[in-house]
Amino acid sequence: MSDVLTLMDEWGPERVVCVSDSRTGMRGVLVIDNTARGMGKGGMRMSASLTVAEVARLARVMTYKWAGVDLFFGGAKAGIMADPGSPDREAILRAFVRALSQEIPRQYVAGLDMGLTERDAAIVQDELADRGAAVGTPHVLGGMPYDELGVTGYGVAEAADAAARHAGSSLRGARVVVQGFGAVGHAAARRLAELGATVVAVSTVHGALHDPEGLDVDRLLDLRAEAGDAVVKEYGGGRLLDVGAELLVPADVLVPAALQDVIDADVAANVQAGIVVEGANLPTGPAAQRVLAARGITVVPDFVANAGGVVAAGFAMDARYSAFRPEPDAVFAAVSAKMRENTGTVLAAARAQGTTTHQAALALAQDRVRAAMELKGRLRR
Repeated sequence: MSDVLTLMDEWGPERVVCVSDSRTGMRGVLVIDNTARGMGKGGMRMSASLTVAEVARLARVMTYKWAGVDLFFGGAKAGIMADPGSPDREAILRAFVRALSQEIPRQYVAGLDMGLTERDAAIVQDELADRGAAVGTPHVLGGMPYDELGVTGYGVAEAADAAARHAGSSLRGARVVVQGFGAVGHAAARRLAELGATVVAVSTVHGALHDPEGLDVDRLLDLRAEAGDAVVKEYGGGRLLDVGAELLVPADVLVPAALQDVIDADVAANVQAGIVVEGANLPTGPAAQRVLAARGITVVPDFVANAGGVVAAGFAMDARYSAFRPEPDAVFAAVSAKMRENTGTVLAAARAQGTTTHQAALALAQDRVRAAMELKGRLRR
C-alpha cells in the first residue's frame, strides 16, 4: 500500500481503485487524479505490462490536458492488465467494468486508449446497461468514434502547423517524420499531407520506413487498412530501418506518436528536426526537454499537441444521453481552433518566460486547477 501512497501529492490522486476477478484473471486499476474542475474523465487501456504508477502518471496528464484546453472535466485513467489479443478479452473487460460499477459513470466515464477500440466502448455501455458509461462508441450506436475519425491525429497536425507558423514558416514542403502509425499517427500523417507536408518516414513495431523524397501517404493509409502494422513491410519502397532510427533521420518536424519515454537525453541530442510535436503521451522526459530547448528545438508538449481527443470527448460527453449524434464538422472545427490557439499561447509563454514549453504549459494548467481547488476550499489556508 505504501507504493500507492507515494504517488500522492498536492494535486492527487484523489482515488485509486484496484480490482480483480478470480474467474477471468482480470486485474485492473482506476485512478481519479483531480476533480476540482469536473468529474474524472480519461481513456481506458489494456496492456499486459500495466502498472499502477503508469496509470497514475497518465491520469495526471489528463488533469493537465483538460485544464490546458480549458474544458471542465477532471483527470482520470483506467487500466486493465491483460493481453489485448487474448481470446478472453471481452470477458476480462466486462469483469473490469462490473467491478467498477460504483464508480462508472458517477465518478468516471470510460474512453479509449491503447489496446481498446470503439467496440470495447460499446461493451462497457452494454455491461453496465448505461449509455453514459463510455464515450467513443461506434457511429451506429450514436457515438463519436473519435479514433475512427482520427480526431487526435488531426489535432496533432494542426498543432504542428501552428508551431511552424509561430516560427515564421509553414508545413508546405516541410519534411515530417511520424513515429507510430496507429490511431494517432496515421491520422496525423493524413492531415499533415493535406497541409502540404512531405512525410519522409513512418514507423510501426515492424520497423521504420524512410524515403527522403517522400512517402505516398494515401498508399500507406490503404495498406494500413489491409495489413495493419505490417504496412511498413508491404509498402515496397523506401528503406526499412530499425525501430527508433526514424527519430534521428533528417526532417523539419518530428511527431513521436507511439509510446511514452521514447526520446531520452541522448536521443534528444541527436534529433535533426527543428520542431517536435508530441502526438503520444509522455514521449519525452525533463532531461530530454532541457536538451531540446538548449538546442533551440521547438517542442509542442503532449497535453497541448494531442488534446484534440479530449476536445472531441467533451462533445461526446455532452451527447451521451442524447438522441442526436455529435456533428463531426463542428468537432473538427473546435479541435483546429483549440490546438492552434493553445500551441501559440504556450510557445509564446515559454519564449517570454525563458522556460521550456513543457514548463510553460504545465504552469498554465496548474494555475487553472489551483484556482478551482481554492474556490472549492480544497487547499489548506
